[in-house]
Amino acid sequence: MFELTLLAKEAEVEVLSDALMEIDALSVSVEDADADTEHEEALWGEPGMPVAREAWQRSTIKSLFPSEAEALEAATLILAQDWAGDIHIQGIQPVDEQDWVRLTQSQFQPVPITDSFYIVPTWHEVPAAAKTVMRLDPGLAFGTGTHPTTRMCLKWIAQNSAAYQGQRVLDYGCGSGILAIGAALHGSGEVDAVDIDPAAVDATHANAEANLAHLRNAQGKLPINAGLPDLVGEAQATYPVVLANILATPLKMLAPLLAGHVAAGGHLVLAGILARQEQELKDAYAEVGLQLQVANAEEGWILMTAHKSAKTVA
Repeated sequence: MFELTLLAKEAEVEVLSDALMEIDALSVSVEDADADTEHEEALWGEPGMPVAREAWQRSTIKSLFPSEAEALEAATLILAQDWAGDIHIQGIQPVDEQDWVRLTQSQFQPVPITDSFYIVPTWHEVPAAAKTVMRLDPGLAFGTGTHPTTRMCLKWIAQNSAAYQGQRVLDYGCGSGILAIGAALHGSGEVDAVDIDPAAVDATHANAEANLAHLRNAQGKLPINAGLPDLVGEAQATYPVVLANILATPLKMLAPLLAGHVAAGGHLVLAGILARQEQELKDAYAEVGLQLQVANAEEGWILMTAHKSAKTVA
């Protein structure tokens, strides 16, 4: 296997990446050419949403090919294009396939959520301190515990298990099912996990199978019910804990629905919110009778929670 490394300006990165895939590169990755220097740039956006820019001002594009001849041919084809005048070859290097896999995997270490709760890649040994373990590989779609929003939700789940012990929980916008699985591992009853994306529902089923086999009931059923939003309907069911790690805009739109699913005395846990969006979320949920508070903050993101009064009006 051989790695072709090219240097490109921001404007050429997308078309260059597409061209490399068109000429059968095994993989294409883009890195900041100025990483670890004073010119390094941070590119990030809200999870699941496109970033404001597609690449760095100076980007290193690395692509893998089965042979040196194919890597060289790819470079020749690229440089012959009219739009490639500012693209430069930095080198073609052999890459041992086994070493490449091991190097890629070594970048992803177990993610500690608490002192005893870890997310561990399938190829990694479980840390000695881990008492509760979720097996989930980085690189899978819809969330793998490495983003601050997911970590903060999982930490709340681990530290507040008394709020839902043995009871049904709702994970709205479940993605990979990571929050639903976290709740199941910490003693919930069944968890209803819903998402508008059928691929997310499939991912939740697969991850639940991989992590919750030991929690099957006498009928062989896992404690996760995954499906599209009609699984729970328009606030027909209520739960002691409702989890939603989505984004600020849909969280505001969903305020009446999510608030309606919170049982009297129950908790609402929201994430996917930037710190600057705190007040607009507070205002949206105040309109449906819930007073949100910031429960945690990490890397510019906040976790917001609300507790619904147990009192009912006659």
